[in-house]
Amino acid sequence: MARKKTITREMILTSAYDLVVSEGFKSFTARNIAKAMGCSTQPLYLEFSCMDDLKRAVIDKIQDYLRSDVFNRHYTGDPLIDLALSYIDLAKNDKQLYRAIYIEDHFGHEAMRRFCYELGMERLQMYPEIQQLSERRKKDIITGNWIISTGLSALVSAGYLDISQDQMVQILTAQINDFIANDRFHSNDKTPVHQTLTRTSDTRVRPQINIR
Repeated sequence: MARKKTITREMILTSAYDLVVSEGFKSFTARNIAKAMGCSTQPLYLEFSCMDDLKRAVIDKIQDYLRSDVFNRHYTGDPLIDLALSYIDLAKNDKQLYRAIYIEDHFGHEAMRRFCYELGMERLQMYPEIQQLSERRKKDIITGNWIISTGLSALVSAGYLDISQDQMVQILTAQINDFIANDRFHSNDKTPVHQTLTRTSDTRVRPQINIR
């Protein structure tokens, strides 16, 4: 009779996810996960083909949590503003997870970037006035919203900015309306600004953006 497994795939995934949430991706190693579970690294490689396989599973779990619990909250009824306020609340109330996902960037940068843009695009499609805009313009609107949201997140979560939710809504509304009405980044379809931001963030060089 085959011996029943005492450590399952789901147990390993949960332990790896909890480790990332509590300590960030910097601690994401087979040894640290096994130590947290009180076992050897052998069960990890029996359930996952390699650490990259486990990393992808953790990223999927994080994205499921963000989509269903964090970015699904309703504040104003405006799709992009609610998404931005959810992002700011994550930075303020769950600093370690926010840092692990959006600041440390030990892995999963591209996966999280795609996830954020896809989620932003889903919300943007709810605006009737953007239907005639190009895909590049739509992505630039999402990028603008992300930039403003990240600035607010950093200042609010660090306690440097005392600002009410109503004031944040005013700032976000002004940015969204302006970007819908105006082509603020002056980028083109071959080199959209959101791709420039991604490339330069990888090399730690600040992008040059001309804004009229």
